[in-house]
Amino acid sequence: MRFGLFGSAQARRGTDRGAHGFGEFVDYNVEAEALGFHGSFVVEHHFTAIGQVSAPLALLAWVAARTTTLRLGTAVMVLPWHNPVLLAEEAATLDLMSGGRLDFGVGKGYRHSEFHGFAMAVGEAEARFDEALDIILEAWTSDRRFSHRGRFWRYDDILVEPAPLQRPHPPLWMAAGSADSIEKAARRGANLLLDQFADTATLIARRDHYRRAVAAHGRAFDPRGVAVARNLFVAYDGAEKTAALERLHRQHRTMLDLSRDPARAVRSHILAYDGADPGAAALYGSPDEIASALDELAAAGIDYVLLNTGGTSRETLRRFARDVMPGFKEAA
Repeated sequence: MRFGLFGSAQARRGTDRGAHGFGEFVDYNVEAEALGFHGSFVVEHHFTAIGQVSAPLALLAWVAARTTTLRLGTAVMVLPWHNPVLLAEEAATLDLMSGGRLDFGVGKGYRHSEFHGFAMAVGEAEARFDEALDIILEAWTSDRRFSHRGRFWRYDDILVEPAPLQRPHPPLWMAAGSADSIEKAARRGANLLLDQFADTATLIARRDHYRRAVAAHGRAFDPRGVAVARNLFVAYDGAEKTAALERLHRQHRTMLDLSRDPARAVRSHILAYDGADPGAAALYGSPDEIASALDELAAAGIDYVLLNTGGTSRETLRRFARDVMPGFKEAA
């Protein structure tokens, strides 16, 4: 089994923790590499009032400069909000300067607060995503000038530079849960990111749907092309576990609140977990409890697990590396 990181840093306005919070995140990733973690996927969010990462490629550039083997992932860049040519240039620069370590995770967004802030109709998200991804892939793979006349973006006689180091382009990862989005990931040749709240039976069903869709498009299925996110806290007594679960529930409520449309005109897919217990699928507990849950995922054929410690908890990272990872061959 392969382990990576999933999550964010914080730089809240009106505090002195801006640079310090991001610096902690960089140090956290440096230690994760030393402990044997394979990669780190960083979220993109805006207008939260809790200081989440809004410029993941810039932050990952700092991580790249301090590491040598850690894969640098986005989970995800929300394509509707970006000029796709500028994003292609920035991502290719990171891939080039990191020695080809970028994992380019993309999505269409789900938080009402962000679409509202960008004054963008949620109903345009799918079309914007598709057009942006087409442009980015052409920008990365075309060695000739091209023009584009689309619904949302137009370009005249452009040659995008630099080209990414990984050819034909950095691996694509798509966050998906519905049948349509899973099929789109397979059709696009993207790897699959599965969320941290779904139970094991749901994960297996989604993974199997993706495997069938990949085969239908004439490609071989790679188990390492599916990554499952899981919240993590290694507890050594009941009080620690209880306190950690209380924090997880608060974070879950904040995420749901940011996703709600007050007018109820559009319902985000993440609200399917409204009322669900975020601790049910989480890896919270003793090392033995966590190892047992990982054994269940491994038995289901899940080979890549992305761990979210709820911030930059290096103590949880160390506990996991010391007391859980040695039981899993690749990590050891």
